[in-house]
Amino acid sequence: MKYLGYKGYTGSIEYSQEDNLLYGKVLGIKGLISYEGETGHLLEADFKEAIDVYLADCKAAGKTPEKPFKGSFNVRIPATLHQKAALLAMETKTSLNNLVAEAIRSRVTKESA
Repeated sequence: MKYLGYKGYTGSIEYSQEDNLLYGKVLGIKGLISYEGETGHLLEADFKEAIDVYLADCKAAGKTPEKPFKGSFNVRIPATLHQKAALLAMETKTSLNNLVAEAIRSRVTKESA
């Protein structure tokens, strides 16, 4: 397992040899939510507790919790690549967004295999 997951949040798994400790942070949000543990089970328990505390704190403050990986992001590419992609999208009667999503899906699927 490369990541921890809980209630739609994803957390990293790191190891500090100096401290002989596992630690991590929640990925895909601006705020910092960190956790640690001496074993994998303790790390996962602290991760879940950190998420629960974060959600409870947001609720108590009347704030909307950050949603990780919202499905929207900006990508900067060379103008020539943008042009080629836009023209290909038009030729294949799809949107540029769908073309990019399919390219990413293809790469992610290939990497996961």
